[in-house]
Amino acid sequence: MMKEIPVQEAVGRVLFHDITRIVPGEFDGRAFKKGHIIEESDVAKLLKLGKDNIYILDLEEGFVHENESALRIAKAAIGEGIQFSEPVEGKVTMSSITRGLLKVNVAALDRINAIDEIVLATLHTNQEVLPRKQIAGTRIIPLFTEEDNIHEVEMICREHYPVITVKPFRSLKVGLVTTGNEVFHGRIEDKFGPVVRGKVEELGSTVLRQILVSDNVPMTVKAIRDLIDEGAEMIVATGGMSVDPDDRTPASIRAAGGRVVTYGSPTFPGAMFMLAYIGDVPVIGLPGCAMYRKATVFDLIVPRILAGETVTRADFTGLGHGGFCSGCIECRYPNCGFGK
Repeated sequence: MMKEIPVQEAVGRVLFHDITRIVPGEFDGRAFKKGHIIEESDVAKLLKLGKDNIYILDLEEGFVHENESALRIAKAAIGEGIQFSEPVEGKVTMSSITRGLLKVNVAALDRINAIDEIVLATLHTNQEVLPRKQIAGTRIIPLFTEEDNIHEVEMICREHYPVITVKPFRSLKVGLVTTGNEVFHGRIEDKFGPVVRGKVEELGSTVLRQILVSDNVPMTVKAIRDLIDEGAEMIVATGGMSVDPDDRTPASIRAAGGRVVTYGSPTFPGAMFMLAYIGDVPVIGLPGCAMYRKATVFDLIVPRILAGETVTRADFTGLGHGGFCSGCIECRYPNCGFGK
C-alpha cells in the first residue's frame, strides 16, 4: 500500500505522515506536517533532512492511518476531566482539564497494550493531577494498522469505560481535633494545626474549626461529635497515634462510633495512620510524621477521599509496593515513586 518515489518527483503530492527535523540543542520537532502538499521549494529542504525518497500511501479498505488510530484510541479510553491533542507525528497526548484524582483501569490498560501494534501509556493511577497536566499518550507503531486492532481497543474501552479519567475533588468542611496534654495546657505551640490546614486548603477544602483536647478519651470523643454536629464532612485527629499507653486517639475514634477501616498502613512515613468512618464521615488519625515530612500517607489517602471514593482495607494493602519513601534530601513529591 506504499509506493516509494524520488523526492524530485513528489512535487504536488500530499504527505501522509509528519516529517521530523532534529538539530541537537536547537530544534526537535515537526518540519513538515501530514497533509502538506509538497512544493518545488520543499525539495532541497527534504533532501537536507535525508529524504531522498517520499512514500505515497494508498490505504486499502480495512486499514487505518496512524493519526486516525491514535484519535480513536484516545476518544474511546478517556472519561471526564480529560482533553486530547491533535496528532503530532502519529501521537496523541491526553491532559487533565481540572484538578483531581487520576484513575486508570490498569487491567484494561494491560489488555489494550497486549494488542499488536497498539501503545497506550499513562501516569500512575490514584495520584493528584493539576489542570493541563499531561497524563497519557497513545499511538500505533507502524504508519497504519488493521482496523480490527482499533475495534478491539474500542471494545475493551466500552467494557471498562472509562479506562482513564480525572475525578474532580469535592470541597469538604474539615473538622480538626488536636490532641495532647502539652498543647492543650499551652506548654508547647501547636505545630500540627497549621500544617494540616495548609494541606486541606491546598486541596480546595476548608477547616471548619480546630479543637484542642488533652489526652482524654471523653474530651476527644466530644470534640469529634461536636464537629460532626456542626457540619464537618471529614475529621482529622492529630497526635496520640502511637502505641504508648497515654496515646489515646485510636481509642477515642472507636469510642466516638468510628467503624475502623485500618489502624496501621504499609507506608513509611505514616505507618501509625488510622482511617475510620462515622456514618459517611471519614475520620483520620494522623501520626506525628505529618508535622515535618512533606509527603506521608495523608497525601496518598486524602485525595482519594476528596474525589468521592470510599477507601477500603484492600486499598491500604496495595500501598505496600511503593509505600516506602526514600527520604531524598530535596523532596520531589509527587514526582517520585512514593505511593506508586
